[in-house]
Amino acid sequence: MLLSQHWPLFDLHVRTPRLELRYPTDDDIAEIAERAVVEGVHDPSFMPFGIEWTDVPAPMQQRRALQHHWLHRATWEPTSWMCNFVVAVDDKIVGAQSVGADNFNVLRCAVTGSYLLQPFQNKGLGTEMRSAVLHLIFAGLEAERALTGAWEDNVQSLGVTRKLGYEVEGQRRMISRGEPREMVGYRLTRAAWETHRRDDISIEGLASCREMFGLSNAAPASTAAKVDGL
Repeated sequence: MLLSQHWPLFDLHVRTPRLELRYPTDDDIAEIAERAVVEGVHDPSFMPFGIEWTDVPAPMQQRRALQHHWLHRATWEPTSWMCNFVVAVDDKIVGAQSVGADNFNVLRCAVTGSYLLQPFQNKGLGTEMRSAVLHLIFAGLEAERALTGAWEDNVQSLGVTRKLGYEVEGQRRMISRGEPREMVGYRLTRAAWETHRRDDISIEGLASCREMFGLSNAAPASTAAKVDGL
């Protein structure tokens, strides 16, 4: 397809036995934007996100969701990128998983964020999709650490983070819905990830995307066999 020839991220897939991360088409973006409003992402009484995007009423919420994806696509640079995946189970979109970085080629550090649509929560998919993106970060992109964060009372997100071996990096006081809250930052080192590393996650289509992530076109021999079905 000519589109993926010029924007190879469309061919990037990370697969586990339960789900797939894929770079979304415009139709995927429109679908998840609509379903986030219709199916919901969280209890309206609790705000799990640092940016209160779910408080925006329809149809502006859907429109801003599209703009968010389009903005990161349009401003992508090898030195500053945000890769927003949709998460699919049996080809049905159930949520979104992002990973982004600045100066990744030097710092080898990436930040993740995610959400699941409400009907698909509390089924273990949060851990599965985080494991998938961490495999991309460490096995595929040769990162040295991954970062994430959550409000101190976001039990579900913190449960996933702790289960996968992260350690607390620090916390800061921030405003959420006009009130102060504590945001806790976590980091996962390569050594800690290796202790939880899985052998049932595959990456497809990364070879043609490497330069977009600020990496050389050829993966080191130690990692080449773990991606693109080699």
